[in-house]
Amino acid sequence: MVSAVEFRIDRRSGVATYLQIVQQVQQALRLGILVEGDRLPTAAQVAATTKVNPNTTLKAYRELEREGLVEPRPGLGTFVSRTLARPESAADARLRAELRSWVDRARAEGLDREDVQALVNSALADRFPDV
Repeated sequence: MVSAVEFRIDRRSGVATYLQIVQQVQQALRLGILVEGDRLPTAAQVAATTKVNPNTTLKAYRELEREGLVEPRPGLGTFVSRTLARPESAADARLRAELRSWVDRARAEGLDREDVQALVNSALADRFPDV
């Protein structure tokens, strides 16, 4: 099955484009959006939707392969070989609902995606300083 992942590249973030792709695949694996056996979009498909050089996507896919998360199948594409998702628990569902509610309040207060991301990143840095 072809994955439903759609890459979003932020050229102002200061994060290398290939790393943004790697991070987005890792996040999709953690959230269960991507599962074992899913096929990632081809480099040409990613280039068409994001205007990223196909070699950049290939670099990201090589990094994901090095991490053991995907495997290339010549002539077929690149496939997810393992997940990062944890079994969903009641706590996860409750926290996700609370987070959605918080994001809704932030949007109602006029914050845009970048504002919300900055707040989340700041809170994460405060609580996970060693990362």
